[in-house]
Amino acid sequence: MLIILSSPSGAGKSTLARHLMGWDPTIGFSVSATTRPPRPGEVDGREYSFLSRAAFEAEAVAGRMLEHAEVFGHFYGTPRAPVEEAIAAGRDMLFDIDWQGGQQIRNSDLAEDVVSIFVLPPSIAELERRLRARGQDAPEVIAGRMRKSRDEISHWAEYDHVLINRDIERAAEQVESIVTAERLRRTRQPGLVEFVRGLNREFEERQA
Repeated sequence: MLIILSSPSGAGKSTLARHLMGWDPTIGFSVSATTRPPRPGEVDGREYSFLSRAAFEAEAVAGRMLEHAEVFGHFYGTPRAPVEEAIAAGRDMLFDIDWQGGQQIRNSDLAEDVVSIFVLPPSIAELERRLRARGQDAPEVIAGRMRKSRDEISHWAEYDHVLINRDIERAAEQVESIVTAERLRRTRQPGLVEFVRGLNREFEERQA
């Protein structure tokens, strides 16, 4: 599966992404590329692959980005190769991306593998409080994120699953439940047909 987590800044998608990978370490994380400078403590190749604008544009033009968009004056995108490698190996991949990236992946040739989750804040006042509490951005940056949040929230209905992050522990449990349920879909259990055939053979042997 390609598990897409989206939300307005501050609603909790990155925290939920980290929790999900701790809950199931087999889930791979799609490291996005960006042209924004690293924040204190961020490591190239871990949180993001940090590229110059020219390098990013060259990757996009060459078709090596699965999706990309400009957000707050910087480019963000998903390198295609690691995602295709994970799919070939039968591994689930997690994407911490905005609605634009999610929309592009859902409209790509990988759409049938997508499970999309949108995270809503409990209120706009709480969203702003969380942004300020992070202590990562200047006041003018926070103001810009708040202005953009209304547009981001307007895309909630495009997602398969929507949860309200009133409490991070409860939200984490809900994300676990979504992933568990999606893995149990009939179409995502490749050995299921053969298993049922085996059950039918047992019936036949008992009747013989």
